[in-house]
Amino acid sequence: MLATLLSALRSALFLLFLIVTVIPWATAVLLISIFARGNTVYWACAGWLRLSIYGARYICGVQWRIQGEHNLPSAAETTSGVVLLSKHQSTWETFAYPGLMTHPLAYVFKRELLYVPFFGWAMARMDMIHIDRSKRSQAWSKVAEQGKRLTAMGHWVIMFPEGTRIARGKKGEYKTGGTRLAIEAGVPVVPIAATAARCWPRKTFLLRPGVVDISIGKQIPSAGREPGEMMREVETWIEAEMRRLDPEAYGPESADAAGLAKAEKAKA
Repeated sequence: MLATLLSALRSALFLLFLIVTVIPWATAVLLISIFARGNTVYWACAGWLRLSIYGARYICGVQWRIQGEHNLPSAAETTSGVVLLSKHQSTWETFAYPGLMTHPLAYVFKRELLYVPFFGWAMARMDMIHIDRSKRSQAWSKVAEQGKRLTAMGHWVIMFPEGTRIARGKKGEYKTGGTRLAIEAGVPVVPIAATAARCWPRKTFLLRPGVVDISIGKQIPSAGREPGEMMREVETWIEAEMRRLDPEAYGPESADAAGLAKAEKAKA
């Protein structure tokens, strides 16, 4: 009971921290964007996201550890575009990736976020892909057009193949938009597993202390692949990795199955 109350108080303090910091920070971004564009605005926004995850760390005890960073394009490959496909459980990873990665990211996200005061206004100044989910064919055309343009510039486009935040220990439907984009753009995909719901579950602002594990998989080339078949490979890796990283969320049978799948893959 006391632990729950303490978490609630710390979470309320964290929410207040976000509100108090986003207003001046977003205002500064809007002013900067009058005179500068591109990476300058991106890194200005990423600075607040980095501040946010460190706020969660010191206020709520949400820490993180990352493995597999070497699977991302290196600093020498700054012109190499890639499509990142990540597990999506929480708001935390959407804040964390720009704050933790050293290369600009371009999210594919629903345009309604642009209407969030200050936060959305600053997002609108970045070169990202915002879509209207109610118009699926138009949405895909925009993703394909803008995604190919951005990857050709060396940007890392990031998508959540399940489309929305998924409860801890659950799996959504993996849609093929990310692999379709990678194939059309001629770039690889990088699968990412993240256990953010362990500390910040979806649909709540009640954060719990703990460690978020982020695991970055090997690049999967897109040449000669089919979107559905390629996405099944992404799904298999992410879901097996999620069971390895967070076995208590899936149960012992799932953990054993994940280990067996990895062993069989290693033999192949």
